[in-house]
Amino acid sequence: MEKQEYINIAEQELLHTYNRFPVVLDHGKGVYLYDTDGKEYLDFAAGIAVCALGYGNEEYGNSLKEQVDKLLHTSNLYYNTPVIEAAQKALKSSGMDRIFFTNSGTEAIEGAIKAAKKYAYTRDGHAGHEVIAMEHSFHGRSIGALSVTGNAHYQEPFEPLMPGVKFAKYNDLDSVKALITDKTCAIIMETVQGEGGIYPAQSEFIEGVRALCDEKDILLILDEVQCGMGRTGKMFAWQHYGVKPDIMCCAKALGCGVPVGAFFMTQRVADKSLAPGDHGTTYGGNPLVGAAVSAVFDLFEKNRILEHVNTVAPYLEKKLDELVAKYDFLTARRGKGLMQGVVSTLPVGKISAKALEHGLIVITAGSDVLRFVPPLVIEEKHVDEMIEKLEASLLEVAKEQKQQ
Repeated sequence: MEKQEYINIAEQELLHTYNRFPVVLDHGKGVYLYDTDGKEYLDFAAGIAVCALGYGNEEYGNSLKEQVDKLLHTSNLYYNTPVIEAAQKALKSSGMDRIFFTNSGTEAIEGAIKAAKKYAYTRDGHAGHEVIAMEHSFHGRSIGALSVTGNAHYQEPFEPLMPGVKFAKYNDLDSVKALITDKTCAIIMETVQGEGGIYPAQSEFIEGVRALCDEKDILLILDEVQCGMGRTGKMFAWQHYGVKPDIMCCAKALGCGVPVGAFFMTQRVADKSLAPGDHGTTYGGNPLVGAAVSAVFDLFEKNRILEHVNTVAPYLEKKLDELVAKYDFLTARRGKGLMQGVVSTLPVGKISAKALEHGLIVITAGSDVLRFVPPLVIEEKHVDEMIEKLEASLLEVAKEQKQQ
């Protein structure tokens, strides 16, 4: 079947909630993807920060194949060994005490919100508590996650949303203080804002929020769905700051391709929040995803992924900084580790589309940011190749804009 035939069928059959690029991807190897025509693409998106180990990792694949032949699913009415092993490794890496496996980052956010509300309910003996979230944040598209997503564009068609949510300015501690009341049960934020434009938390801000939470018995929920799992050079981005959350959400690279997320919590929160009957999931934490998560942590340790990120990330930053200095239509770079953003006055959607023509996959964040979240196994030679393809794409888009 030809590429266009696949696309035509997809447009007829799939609900049109994505404006997809005209590419039908077929397979991957290392940090490259290949479409049904055999064209090669250097991948600097990693399935939106999911495929940290790249593609075709034999040990990872074998772990999944072995589990497929053994047992796929049991339900959470019973124990299974892969998810128990995965939980041990995840908790060891995070220093948290309890974990609940979900099917996605959005579901992890939902669980975190429920846990915070139940904690406050147990403490105070009544409901009606409020949550403080951040402007320009993104936490997911279910009603609960959407309610704490600070972007009216995503929210308006689905109102009324979950009540009791207020929005502070990210990296503005005074704006958080101004919203705290006796009803506040949680403050939720991304440690590094992703969709909002790649903004890392400032040390004084996240430390100040932690202090406010400690003072008033408010739970700090950190969303590490995109910035966690080694992307910033620490297993979790909050470890750069030494600011431990009460609840943490994780997904994406947690399973490196299988649909799995999780929310973690401290024992203090676990003792006073979700109890049997309060929360559940049919598929969450089944043997297949447990095997995947367990393998991911093993491979991160064996291949020294964190050390590698801290070696190659400065080179990526340097090359992006050189590009920003070279062209007036690039105005800034910001980010942490292998989660980088470059601000452009050119239409970033057109740059992303042009990059595909040059065999480069790069995505956007917000209305004016090119987002770089490659597999964590990239090397300097891949950075050089990316810069070459990106620069050619930028110049072509710039030329087209001038001709309009």
